[in-house]
Amino acid sequence: MRIDIVSCVPALLESPLSHSILKRAQDKGLLEVHVHDLRDYAEGKQRQVDDYPFGGGAGMVLKVEPVARCIRALEQEREYDEVIYLTPDGKTLDQSMANSLSMKKNLLLLAGHYKGLDQRARDLFVTQEISIGDFVLSGGELPALVLTDAIGRLLPGVLSDESSALFDSFQDNLLDPPIYTRPAEFEGHEVPEVLRSGNGSKIEAWREQAALDKTRKRRPDLLQRDGNV
Repeated sequence: MRIDIVSCVPALLESPLSHSILKRAQDKGLLEVHVHDLRDYAEGKQRQVDDYPFGGGAGMVLKVEPVARCIRALEQEREYDEVIYLTPDGKTLDQSMANSLSMKKNLLLLAGHYKGLDQRARDLFVTQEISIGDFVLSGGELPALVLTDAIGRLLPGVLSDESSALFDSFQDNLLDPPIYTRPAEFEGHEVPEVLRSGNGSKIEAWREQAALDKTRKRRPDLLQRDGNV
């Protein structure tokens, strides 16, 4: 899989892409991530990518021209399955969305900045708009990294245990059950006996019930998606 990220502050993306699972995925040749500086497609000595909004108001708006030049240049090199704009008013990212996008071959992520992106760029080029939550950040770089990580870890061969991602929270509309490791006792708090029993069927039953109880308590909305309240 290849993911191209367009940003006017590409330095914000460097460190997270150079460590941990995302680095491992790239080192294995399972994922390519390429960051593009939007200012490289701007005109003038200042390489300006933003301007004041028509009609007045606070903040600056990303201009349509550099975005158009950048996307068109990249589209000449390959066909993208999706051109995704990271924005607070997009569809909220969830696990099923990450699962679906992990099946694609080429994705282009456009990180917004300042007040936002000229609507004409959204109308002309964007095929999906994604949010990571009902809050506002300084730009779309962190959401682009969140999306890249959520997708990258699902690619076959990226995780040491390929089945691990299948049992993450939200894969079956349930939160993960509590997890424990050594020591078995800490300051009077013990690991549940069933987890130390070695009985696989009992452990699995305990985990299923614990996941259901935790989800019912913390995120009952997830259960309502399947009608299992």
